[in-house]
Amino acid sequence: MARLFSALGRVARFYYDGFRTMSWWGNRVWIIILVKLFIMFLILKLFFFPDFLKTNFSSDRERGDYVLEQLTGNS
Repeated sequence: MARLFSALGRVARFYYDGFRTMSWWGNRVWIIILVKLFIMFLILKLFFFPDFLKTNFSSDRERGDYVLEQLTGNS
């Protein structure tokens, strides 16, 4: 377990040092990329993509049957 934390620490330090020594322009580009990813995955998912299966079906069995029906095309 200690080896895992050591490896994760080395990876985190590698990326931190790389970001710290990057040019001003590179830092800004990465910040813009991270903000766009945050907006795409969190904000858009919350407001524009509601959980259709959770709201329209009450049990896992009903959800599974609906997904199977949609995938196979059986009515």
